[in-house]
Amino acid sequence: MTHPLLDLPPLTAERFASIEQGVADLLSTRQDVVITQGEALLPLEGCIRSGARPGSTALNVVTGPYGTTFGNWLRDCGATVVDLQVPFDTAVTAAQVAGALAADPEIDFVSLVHAEAATGNTNPVAAIGEVVREHGALFMLDAVASVGAEPLLPDAWGVDLCVIGAQKAMGGPAGVSAVSVSDRAWARFAENPAAPRRSYLSLLDWKERWIDGGRKALLHAPAQLEMLALEACLDRIAAEGLPAVAARHAAAAAATRAGAQALGLAPYVGRVEEAAPVATTLRVAEASLVAAKALAADPSVPLAAGGGALAREMLRVNHYGPAASLGVVRDCLGALAAALSAPAGAADAAVSAAESAWADTLR
Repeated sequence: MTHPLLDLPPLTAERFASIEQGVADLLSTRQDVVITQGEALLPLEGCIRSGARPGSTALNVVTGPYGTTFGNWLRDCGATVVDLQVPFDTAVTAAQVAGALAADPEIDFVSLVHAEAATGNTNPVAAIGEVVREHGALFMLDAVASVGAEPLLPDAWGVDLCVIGAQKAMGGPAGVSAVSVSDRAWARFAENPAAPRRSYLSLLDWKERWIDGGRKALLHAPAQLEMLALEACLDRIAAEGLPAVAARHAAAAAATRAGAQALGLAPYVGRVEEAAPVATTLRVAEASLVAAKALAADPSVPLAAGGGALAREMLRVNHYGPAASLGVVRDCLGALAAALSAPAGAADAAVSAAESAWADTLR
């Protein structure tokens, strides 16, 4: 008995390359794109272990929990690490990055997260890319949460390594990811004797055996279901139109923010221009308890307390991919109103505020 998800013909190199080109088109990049067969931490670690080494000095911008992870990897590679940490309820500025670069001319690698889904902030990559390019450092960007939800132009912004994943705004699975790699980055990797080789972390293997070989023979059997899902994500984004997908995420963020404020909840990220379109974070006392009550009222809503210490003060509403919809926002506000034991009519007022913000954003 055949099964539509199990009895599939092998994924050909030609189709793999076609999906790869789809990712390049999504990023509007002429750089090489490597699709990696795992969650986005795979290419992120691969980029750091290929680009950093003893003697390197890295500026690691920390605006959320992933920055801490990147710093640990950079130190493990023997690099000297300068952490530029800002409060998680704000964004870093290009002036802060420029100041850090000016204070340490030896910095040759910069790591940054674009949108922090865990904390709800987003960083001004275009302006930061300009100062990094002027300094001459290699620039790695974690764009896993931002791709599809807000503008992302690695070539125009001077990003040498742009890592994306399918599981957020693209609406796909977590088991496949990709990275665009500039010529400068390839040269840095090739000069690094400690860069991974014959390893799942090796990007140079993909360069030499796949890209330079004319994309004719895959290195190993790809994760077929995840690759087909990535292809479906790209097709769905193309059908809706990338600007429309980003506008929908912006509308969901504005609607959630407006509705939550109508319930008397303050946003965790104070300045709206620094708030990510994939998740709205809120200042809520005993956030883990409130999240549990909200999920008891409606188990389907994408609500969660913040991780670690943030569980005491931050609640996150995830509105990305298919969840970037007015219906999901309405459901989240209803569940929050129930969890907070809001007075009669509060939920309706919150939904009305959300609907107005949604319409205004898409106007």
